[in-house]
Amino acid sequence: MTSVDAVRAPAIVLVSGDVADELREQFWRYSREYELHVAGSCEEALQLTESILEGGSTVALFVSDSRLPDDDVINALQQWRALVPTARRLIAPPYERFLVDGPALRPGLAEGKYDAYLLMPRGVRDEEFHQAVSELLSDWGSTAADPEVFAASIVAEGHDALVWAIRDYLDRMGFPNRVCSPASPEGQEILARAGGTPSLPVVSALDREPVSASSVRDVAIALYGVPDKVNVPDIVDLAVVGAGPAGLAAAVYGSSEGLSTVVIEAEAIGGQAGSSSMIRNYLGFPRGISGMRLAQRARSQALRFGTRFFTGHDVVALVPGRPHTLQTTDGRVLARAVVVASGVRYNRLRVEPLEALVGLGVYYGTAMSTAREMSGSDAFVVGGGNSAGQAAVHLARHSRSVTILIRRPSLAETMSRYLIGEIDNNPRITVEPLTHVVDGGGDGRLEWLTTERIDTGERTTRPAAGLYLLIGASPHCSWLPPEVALDEFGFVLTGRDVPPETWIGGLPPASLATTVPGVFAVGDVRAGSTKRVATAAGEGASVVSSVHTWLS
Repeated sequence: MTSVDAVRAPAIVLVSGDVADELREQFWRYSREYELHVAGSCEEALQLTESILEGGSTVALFVSDSRLPDDDVINALQQWRALVPTARRLIAPPYERFLVDGPALRPGLAEGKYDAYLLMPRGVRDEEFHQAVSELLSDWGSTAADPEVFAASIVAEGHDALVWAIRDYLDRMGFPNRVCSPASPEGQEILARAGGTPSLPVVSALDREPVSASSVRDVAIALYGVPDKVNVPDIVDLAVVGAGPAGLAAAVYGSSEGLSTVVIEAEAIGGQAGSSSMIRNYLGFPRGISGMRLAQRARSQALRFGTRFFTGHDVVALVPGRPHTLQTTDGRVLARAVVVASGVRYNRLRVEPLEALVGLGVYYGTAMSTAREMSGSDAFVVGGGNSAGQAAVHLARHSRSVTILIRRPSLAETMSRYLIGEIDNNPRITVEPLTHVVDGGGDGRLEWLTTERIDTGERTTRPAAGLYLLIGASPHCSWLPPEVALDEFGFVLTGRDVPPETWIGGLPPASLATTVPGVFAVGDVRAGSTKRVATAAGEGASVVSSVHTWLS
């Protein structure tokens, strides 16, 4: 049973020994854009999958009954995963087996052996079930499949550091994109529209005129038509610096409660969290949500309530006063209250040969846009936090192997248990404790790495196509005035942590207030914060009550 489309579509493989007809009936609505294939056993599904791959297509989703006639379902899912690591995996038993089989199968869900456990629909229009299926297919489409519809095209000779930075920005903003050779028909058409002899890369975004991009900021202007100056003629109630989870939450709650709100973001909406391939422990998303999707939904929510966004603009100074003045690279904003949510920046590795290859196989952050390029290659992730774990799990869908390098003896001190479980159960991922990177290189891009054991000094050189660096972070608040107290590491002090000599009337400021009245700090930039998306969003939401108190 195949799609009616002329071009062969990705497949959905349905596997059951006795309810195959019911599964096929429920998934018929997907047959317009996916090939539907039905198998009666694990072995038949394996043969079917191999045939699909040999035919030049792939599998987007495996859907299995909780019981198979020839194998344990978890073991079957692992075999299918080995054939198609990018495919999503769903167990959908009928009603009579759903509750009985659930307790034994759910531990595998927590360990990342499959993606969802859902009751097979008992009738028509079970939209709760199909919403979950659509989420799985959407996740597959955004992280595994090559886009079929492009919002932006980049004309370039190759994938250099600037092209990578542009693609990373576009991915984090939710814009499907591609790179075209200037000699290709698509590339020639875009260059002709640009006129003259534009320097590469040239970016064509949406219906905007193509532009030569010398920086990511040029692309931001092409996408959003950002004016030459940040133009906010009035004094706003609230200015938020940074559009990560904390800043977005402050914008949503501030503007929804009637505060005139402006958000200024130097890079992409979402901050570091926006580059996470999948956040599985965020409240309300049982199957997880990508950082990009979470950020874009929050942005849309804030826009609905009237928030104004300025992206691609650095805040270079805060001048305290009544009102406070935020100086940006392209103008100023006057605000009665300021929320500092500028987050952190990944620390540098400081291995010079590798610094020269940033964007050419070496990446700071998860760099989701490069994962497909790791197919059949060896990737390395440096870092032991949740972001590093999420990057490793995502890369394992594409790379031949993923090695996590950490200085600590184990991941237990720094990573959530659910991610450790996924890593332990993924045969493509290994963890090397007490190890750091000391050298690396290649001819024009990364080809090899040298690592060193911290305890023994033993060095090992090995092939490497990708190095992803998530090695701690430093606060991004050099633009703050000396009146805002910082701790010894440069994080913003708030509440009872501020120096007692700055207290007013012998009382400390509110929990998220700084030493400057009317200036607040939330999220990762704040001293003592918990580096979690949910915590940052919670701080961003709760700071609005303190803003109201200040304004009153």
